[in-house]
Amino acid sequence: MKTRIGIAGSGYIGRGLLFALGGSEEFDVTAVLTRTDPSTRPDFPRPDLMTRSLEQFLEMSDLVVECSGDVVHATQVVDAALEAGCPVVTIDAEMHVTTGSYFVGKGYLTEAEGDQPGCLAALAEDAVAMGFQPLVYGNIKGFLNHKPTPEEMEYWGAKQGITMPRVVSFTDGTKLQIEQTLTANGLGATIAVDGLLGPQVDVLQEAIEQLVAGAAGRPIADYVLSSALPPGVFIIATHGQYACQRQYLRNYKLGDGPYYLLLRPYHLCHLEVPKTLRRVMAGGPPLLNNSPCPEVSVAAVAKRDLRPGHSIACGIGSFDVRGIAVKFAGQPSHCPVGLLHDATIVRSVEEGQLLTMEDVELPDSLAVRAWTTIVERVAACQGHTA
Repeated sequence: MKTRIGIAGSGYIGRGLLFALGGSEEFDVTAVLTRTDPSTRPDFPRPDLMTRSLEQFLEMSDLVVECSGDVVHATQVVDAALEAGCPVVTIDAEMHVTTGSYFVGKGYLTEAEGDQPGCLAALAEDAVAMGFQPLVYGNIKGFLNHKPTPEEMEYWGAKQGITMPRVVSFTDGTKLQIEQTLTANGLGATIAVDGLLGPQVDVLQEAIEQLVAGAAGRPIADYVLSSALPPGVFIIATHGQYACQRQYLRNYKLGDGPYYLLLRPYHLCHLEVPKTLRRVMAGGPPLLNNSPCPEVSVAAVAKRDLRPGHSIACGIGSFDVRGIAVKFAGQPSHCPVGLLHDATIVRSVEEGQLLTMEDVELPDSLAVRAWTTIVERVAACQGHTA
């Protein structure tokens, strides 16, 4: 009998995943949760699968794939699915770094292979199995513009078939910072500096020295900026048997060490999700989550001066703020960019300034309450380790 898959999200990734699972001998997409009117969605290939009822959606699903990219909505979906005893696979790093830690231990929740964090987690599993000790978990970014214009984003959104907020979050680096925050928290790493190092290079090997120095002996998540490199992920690692494996690794074209570069030159988003679905059904452990007590978060930074009374419909992908990775210990009162939904500015914030929770008014939601619980848990963890 096929496993019934419910897809929460009817956008770019949800549509692609529906195509990817079509004709599968293992999985059958039986429901698609949407907040849109199915009668107005000629772009969606199976409107007959669409439902706006979360209850009905869960009744029709053995396993949920959450890929809406909307933190507040995703938090509600994950909460209901786990409460119903349904395992959840996500392509939603935004949810993980904002509220995901609240759910760790409440049921089966994992990020999927496909986006960079899941691909890095899978690459790390392979690396460790071969005796490597990861020191840098790296993301390859081709282009950054912290303050893109609406005209630029309209052009690229239309060209790539992606919504305006998504293309903005890719361009201004928010998505990248979110991905590497999830990677750091989920793989027991940290970050070298707030906002990450992000060396700009033409050849990946050129970044090894700077990234290793930034790690200072403890694993970090970071990235390189290069239009010449493939859009994949990489790990810089040492090897636990360096003395006796050095000659072999040299012959295998990895160089002379002691730092070795393991490159995965692609990530294929929704096409890789079935690998994680099989992992879940085989009884494997979660591939990646944000950990119950995260060290790193993604703070909102003002792209322009913001005055009291200004409304922010959604922080991720906006022209008001962008997100940067920060350590909780250094910014304990920061406002996470993923929590900015229907938010109102209550204190003036200057361009380039980190927003704090005191700077904004947020409507009540499970996401806000979950964040409060996470902050309290992090404070307790920090006090315990101090």
